[in-house]
Amino acid sequence: MPAPSYLHYPRGKACVDPAVYPDLEEFFADVVDVYVQELQALHAVGGHYLQIDEVAQPLLCDENLRAAVRARGDDPDRLIDLYIGLINRIVCRRPAGMTIGVHMCRGNAMGKWMASGSYERIAERTFNTLEADAFFLEYDTERAGGFEPLRLMPKGKKVILGLVSTKTPLLESKDFLRRRIDQAALHFPLENLALSPQCGFASHSRGSAMSFGHQEAKLRRVIETAREVWGG
Repeated sequence: MPAPSYLHYPRGKACVDPAVYPDLEEFFADVVDVYVQELQALHAVGGHYLQIDEVAQPLLCDENLRAAVRARGDDPDRLIDLYIGLINRIVCRRPAGMTIGVHMCRGNAMGKWMASGSYERIAERTFNTLEADAFFLEYDTERAGGFEPLRLMPKGKKVILGLVSTKTPLLESKDFLRRRIDQAALHFPLENLALSPQCGFASHSRGSAMSFGHQEAKLRRVIETAREVWGG
């Protein structure tokens, strides 16, 4: 599911009609209620895992985008707190037994990207106060910076390293992936790490540069590498 921040971040206060929502908190309360109802509906038909796609927080790792937010009158750090709070208000009302992961997305439509910058900018606040069970972190290029911010991740969380690009058909080698996993494990326990593609393969109706065969090969590479590193 898209994160609730998606309804606010692109336009800020202009995301609602002030005649309908003179107080933004009333809007956010309704948004939270809608998400909770959706979680309950998914759980009722057997859904026990939910992944939230959070775009705004990783975008606010980029100083150019932080400047753009300031220019419209918003404080980027206060937005981080707001967006963490919205997810937490939803998570605290999740059905019993439901696991929630959050994917930190930097943009993927048609093989493009929207932001660069280390997670260091948001890591201490986001990793320690966002009530997710797992964090899916894009690390497919140098735009995401190094793995050092993982030192700030609570040890009980799961971190899924998005090392396999969904933007290019170039197939990552197992040796390359294993080296990257070893580098990450210097900052966070290996047993709590996992491997995945950096994003989804179908982020936009127009697709990307990859054929079905490219996508299948990348998914197989994820499975093969994960089995060599963690067994199973």
